[in-house]
Amino acid sequence: MGYTAAFDNTYARLPEQFYTRLDPSPVRAPRLVAYNHDLAQILGLPDAPEEALARVYGGVEVPEGAAPLAQLYAGHQFGHYSPQLGDGRAILLGEVVGRDGLRRDIQLKGSGKTPYSRMGDGRAWLGPVLREYIVSEAMHALGIPTTRALAAVLTGENVLRETVLPGAVLTRVAQSHLRVGTFQVFAHRGQIDDLRRLTDYAIARHYPDADGAMGLLRTVCAAQAKLVAQWMSVGFIHGVMNTDNCTISGETIDYGPCAFMDDFHANRVYSSIDQQGRYAYSNQPRIVIWNMAQFATALIQQCADREAAVEKATALVHAMPAQIERHWLDAFAAKIGIAAPEEGDGGLIEDLLALMQEDGADFTNTFDALTRGDARDQFTDRDAFDAWQTRWQDRVGDLSDAAELMARSNPRIVPRNHRLEEMIAAAVSGDYAPFERLRAELARPYDTEDRDLMRPPQPDEVVPATFCGT
Repeated sequence: MGYTAAFDNTYARLPEQFYTRLDPSPVRAPRLVAYNHDLAQILGLPDAPEEALARVYGGVEVPEGAAPLAQLYAGHQFGHYSPQLGDGRAILLGEVVGRDGLRRDIQLKGSGKTPYSRMGDGRAWLGPVLREYIVSEAMHALGIPTTRALAAVLTGENVLRETVLPGAVLTRVAQSHLRVGTFQVFAHRGQIDDLRRLTDYAIARHYPDADGAMGLLRTVCAAQAKLVAQWMSVGFIHGVMNTDNCTISGETIDYGPCAFMDDFHANRVYSSIDQQGRYAYSNQPRIVIWNMAQFATALIQQCADREAAVEKATALVHAMPAQIERHWLDAFAAKIGIAAPEEGDGGLIEDLLALMQEDGADFTNTFDALTRGDARDQFTDRDAFDAWQTRWQDRVGDLSDAAELMARSNPRIVPRNHRLEEMIAAAVSGDYAPFERLRAELARPYDTEDRDLMRPPQPDEVVPATFCGT
């Protein structure tokens, strides 16, 4: 008997205009290079030998109970609408209900061509597979909603990008892969019955207490407002916040040209394809609001009273700046030891960030050092920092209580670009020790003692640009 799991594939029971049924394309010689046993246990997946896991999560063997398909969606990419995108190199194997009662998708990325591949080969190479594995699991350890990595498999085949590279498949787990773009495709095509069916499905799956389309909009806006504030609190820049990468579940998805900042700058951009800075660090709140406006535009198409729906949707989207600001203030206040922020605390935080930007202070290390009482060493203009610190101490009062809150709010390490690049280079040469080291230490970001991983890059180690994983 083959590998079996308790699949319950609700998306596959939707009409076939939502997807294309398709098995993953087999690969030559699958070899398991990483498997997330803790996540597998949560999902209730069976134990199996590495060879069997490699065959399933490499796309060679379709597990019993799966219903493989490629999902259809559209989306705005850098502000320009693409009427059909879809899973161009991914196959949704199916859904499982975990031991924690949550339903999740299990998806293979890099699993071959689909009808949505356009000019692509449907494959992935080892670098972005390991990068997503590490960064998504790091985000989970930071307590930020995210897709997760279950497995990474070498295919035994090469893929051609700028050069010949080893092929790989990532198994991604998400509460679902429903995106703003999933709704947009049916709204723009005028398939209103399908849009209603999708809306009902999303509500039943994610937000059963939501009242209709506008109730769904309200809850998704709230989830996305909190998510973007959480990103900013750890110096994360998504890099490609297109509407097809904006989930209904409020999970972070797509770890292509993303990055965690080293030295702080509000307008930092890492993505090589973001030439205009649309998705810069400080622009992320504005963009998530823009994405929710597109979501609202799609949802409104199904409403019987369009005028009333437009009025309600407009109010919900216009409420988002205040929501984001509140979450941002809560997150950053905790980072400086303030549990209940008050009027004026935002200015105190902004003044610290301005000092960090002026001095080129490291984002993660400055907040960690503030927690431990030696932040002064992060600055060259120490007089300016001393003046800020006096104001901060007057506001905080008991530093021991503040330090306890800060220790829970300020990670000691994040997956820095230069470490990810080192890890990828080593793995391509067959050395997975750097990958395993990152995997272990990033699982405990608030209490690691690995000072080497805390170190910012030297000038010759700086990685100024990140790239799409395709």
